[in-house]
Amino acid sequence: MGNYKNTRHHKGPRELVTGGEWIYGRNPVEEALAAGRRTASEIVLPPAFPDEDDQIARIRAEAQSRRLVVRTMERDQLDRLTRFGHHQGVALKTTGYPYVGFEDIVDEARDDENALVVVLDHLEDPQNVGSILRTACAVGATGVVIPEDRACGITPAAVRASAGGAEHLKVAHVVNLPRAIEDLKEAGLWFTGLDFGEDAKPYTKVDFRGRVGLVIGAEGAGISRLVREKCDFVAVLPMPGGFESLNAGVAAGIAMYEILRQRG
Repeated sequence: MGNYKNTRHHKGPRELVTGGEWIYGRNPVEEALAAGRRTASEIVLPPAFPDEDDQIARIRAEAQSRRLVVRTMERDQLDRLTRFGHHQGVALKTTGYPYVGFEDIVDEARDDENALVVVLDHLEDPQNVGSILRTACAVGATGVVIPEDRACGITPAAVRASAGGAEHLKVAHVVNLPRAIEDLKEAGLWFTGLDFGEDAKPYTKVDFRGRVGLVIGAEGAGISRLVREKCDFVAVLPMPGGFESLNAGVAAGIAMYEILRQRG
């Protein structure tokens, strides 16, 4: 990440994108440009200075090479534009998040004997979603599956929380999560859900080698009954401190790195 090898033609100033959204923050904007999966039209940057920050200089040079409209804005105006997100003075107007077809993830998982697909069961907090996407990108996950309804999509806030990692991931929307898990199991994946219960075993005791799926439940509610029934295993993270609540993003990160550890 952070380079600009995977580029494609972007529209010039006279072909501005209508609609779309503003993603914000230095890393998310730089990674969106690096991934080259969205069509960008304009960018907001701080005023240019000869000794400006290296990252801002890279972003500015890339924006200029793509003939994006480069603007400056007062802080309060940019705050409103980004809905008071942590923008660091940088925002990029782009088309919406480039979801992939679910079959793309199924096909790639079928072809990869070490596939890892992460399923988010109706998470609603963009910070948790973004944190999970950031880790999924770091460990080289095959893809992420989320439901279309009653869940946080890959919003600008989630992209910001992922530090731009979401821009490099395959993420698919599905209508029916249990059915999607069944399709992935037919492709050779074994699914583990992170949850409590008498049937749960310590996460380090689950065999995560081969094609695996990891299910992360919603904040508070956990994994839904129908999704849990599709899981081959249920894993729990030990909490000897007696505080039986762990952030979904943290729990997912611990489990994904256990998967990575087992694979050597």
